[in-house]
Amino acid sequence: MEGLEKIASPTVPVNDIAYETELRTALDPLLQRVLDVAEKSGWDRRKAAYSMMFLAARAMPDSKTRQG
Repeated sequence: MEGLEKIASPTVPVNDIAYETELRTALDPLLQRVLDVAEKSGWDRRKAAYSMMFLAARAMPDSKTRQG
């Protein structure tokens, strides 16, 4: 999908209060495009969004990995 290879880089450090807001702003148009494509392909947009949340949670490292 064209445009998914580009995303704005952060302008603040990861521990800055604005970091997550900036990241959401960068990711939102990409996620909306993915949902648009899924919907145009016949998938229910709400179910597609839910599935993306599931896949995002699955992509998180487990707590054992993060703690060492």
